[in-house]
Amino acid sequence: MWAPGPKQYDIVKEQIKDFSKIKDVKIVPYIYNMEEVMNMCDLVIARSGAMTITEVSIVGKPSIFIPLPNVSNNHQEYNAKVLQNVGAAEVINNNDLTKEVLNIKINEIIENKDNMIKMGKNAKKIAVKDVEEKIYNEVQKLVK
Repeated sequence: MWAPGPKQYDIVKEQIKDFSKIKDVKIVPYIYNMEEVMNMCDLVIARSGAMTITEVSIVGKPSIFIPLPNVSNNHQEYNAKVLQNVGAAEVINNNDLTKEVLNIKINEIIENKDNMIKMGKNAKKIAVKDVEEKIYNEVQKLVK
């Protein structure tokens, strides 16, 4: 499943028609049931916002992160490196991203099933449980 976001959805959907080798890919503007979708996939390829990092670690999936470069203090790169540093993810900087680079990285990961399992287990090791409740409790403290 590919969710490029509502702004890019029509553009990506039009461009993907030209790629005859890409089969069985469902393109949607947004994924509302992210945990369910991540549980069905073998490899997550995504930007690296804080919630994405949290979701990937909770479901324990190997991943490739492409940090969004235009965010304050480069926090997406730092987020991605958290999982990279524990052997749960690979990181491709946006400036280095090409279809060839991404294809090589995907194949390196999916061709080694034992490593995929290890990457998933490593992701779970840093998972923070009950994140929503913890955020809610912190917001409640600030509001009081």
